[in-house]
Amino acid sequence: MYVEREASVGEPTSQERRDAEQNDKRILGNVVQCDGARATISAYANDADGAVTGLWTVGKMISINLGSTRTVGLVYAIGKSDRAWSNEGQNAIEVSIELIGEVRDGAEPGGKPVFDRGITTYPHIGAVAHRIRTRDLQAVYDLAGRHSITIGTLAQDETIAANIAIDDTLARHFAIVGTTGVGKSTAVSLLLRKSIAARPDLRILILDPHNEFAASLPEYCVRVDSKTLDLPFWMFKLEEFAEVLFRGRETEPEEIDALRDLIPAAKNLYRNPNSGSYIRRGSDALTADTPVPYRIADLLKQIDERMGMLESKTDRPTLKSLKTRIESAAADPRYRFMFNSRLIEDTIHETIGNIFRVPHHGRPVTCFEMAGMPSEVVNSVCSVLARLAFDLALWSEGKLQLLFLCEEAHRYMPADPRLGFAPTRHALSRIAKEGRKYGCYLGVVTQRPGELDPTILSQCSTFFAMRLANEQDQAIIRSAIADSSASTLAFLSSMGQREAIAFGEGVATTMRLKVEKLPSDLLPGTAKREEATSKPGDDVDLVAIVERLRNVPKSTQQAMAFAEVVDSGRQAGDPDYRKPPAARAPSDDDFDMRYGLKPATFGLRPQND
Repeated sequence: MYVEREASVGEPTSQERRDAEQNDKRILGNVVQCDGARATISAYANDADGAVTGLWTVGKMISINLGSTRTVGLVYAIGKSDRAWSNEGQNAIEVSIELIGEVRDGAEPGGKPVFDRGITTYPHIGAVAHRIRTRDLQAVYDLAGRHSITIGTLAQDETIAANIAIDDTLARHFAIVGTTGVGKSTAVSLLLRKSIAARPDLRILILDPHNEFAASLPEYCVRVDSKTLDLPFWMFKLEEFAEVLFRGRETEPEEIDALRDLIPAAKNLYRNPNSGSYIRRGSDALTADTPVPYRIADLLKQIDERMGMLESKTDRPTLKSLKTRIESAAADPRYRFMFNSRLIEDTIHETIGNIFRVPHHGRPVTCFEMAGMPSEVVNSVCSVLARLAFDLALWSEGKLQLLFLCEEAHRYMPADPRLGFAPTRHALSRIAKEGRKYGCYLGVVTQRPGELDPTILSQCSTFFAMRLANEQDQAIIRSAIADSSASTLAFLSSMGQREAIAFGEGVATTMRLKVEKLPSDLLPGTAKREEATSKPGDDVDLVAIVERLRNVPKSTQQAMAFAEVVDSGRQAGDPDYRKPPAARAPSDDDFDMRYGLKPATFGLRPQND
């Protein structure tokens, strides 16, 4: 964009800034056609000497002088009506512009110009059009005093900072879209850094499917993966727990009904070991979704007891299948973050505090790394985290400000309702629709907006659209942008690296910007790529790869980051559970010890010695 760089002060009467020696036709044009949204300007592509000036090019902003106001437009097409070029004399061209708004000088002499998206006076035929002033361009993107952060510079003029209103961007949710390799992750990292600096009270939870953001936020983040995560199975709702048991396959209604009845009984048995049959009534009733601890061993005991009942003869195959599923999941080493023996007791405070950084101790960001997590449980875990994020913000009464950022969001919220996991979609939809009222914000990052649930996308009020080549993806963004800025999207398929078109509540008007460049050591995934780069002569360590593939711990008890290490043979309910493990006499019986229970301690209430 051509911008007048000379210092200027308010000039409420004359807009003339040209040298008297200059030829009018070299830098000016005149309006020859105008409707409610667009206008056409007649100009010349070359000067009187035949030299091509290049003053009119696509993507530049121009100003149309109307005396007291100046109409601002964006050039989106240029052409010659006869489609012929003459080397002798001047070549007349037609410049098509999209009307964006108008600029008025301040009421006081020398005051800052004021931009308004609406147009009160449309250009008349013959109105003079010229390149826009720097002061006018700054007024177009001025945020009128809103709390803002700088994330880059304007693509039209790199001397002008690209600012966004951070409070409106977060509170009304935002989306960053763009094809792979255009700098989405870099833009996300920069936006998070600026957000933390502007909002120190903000907590951020990143769903990181590629394990790349921890390296870009080393001083702010805590890494959580399948080895350091403690997410007890009893914090899962029934649908989420069933998704784990059935490994993403279609559930059996009979087994789900059995779980709905048996889980509350197991929870009651944990709370009241000496109680008889459990009857749900009153305000103290437990359901399968109540986040109250229970033992897998107690659940299996309830299944065994029901199979032994005479009236349950027809249900025995269903119950036997359910028992097999539970035992298989509990014994799977990949699910130890759910079924570890020390997660039986009530650890909900530590779990929530560590995941959502309460208190944050100077590290308000949690990078939830999912690359090593079983794909069949990712949906359930994401559902639990999204549900907890909303509930925490709701019951904190606005004291907890939380940003829930979904990288590769089309995985969790696909447009096809038959795909994905319904509870995850519901939990994220709840944040999108109601979260801003309670301080829970949603950030969506995806390379395929066409595959994303349109309900989620429609709740995002600020968009950062980077290069998109797919026609379906472009159509989604086209449907979201204001009609007065539709021509801006013509650049979507040809934008360069780190370039984005920002529009919505977080910016004053549609803005094409270039994101700031991050240091090379803070680029997402840099450390991982450096570790993965093989030096000449290095051989691939196949043994280490197979060990990671099997995901089986070498020891029976691995040290976890979020809780103290306890004896794997002990469990909540055993005496001296919290004390250091002492030597135990070998047992002579053949009782199954997989769940850390002995016949003498089965179902006993925990005792504090």
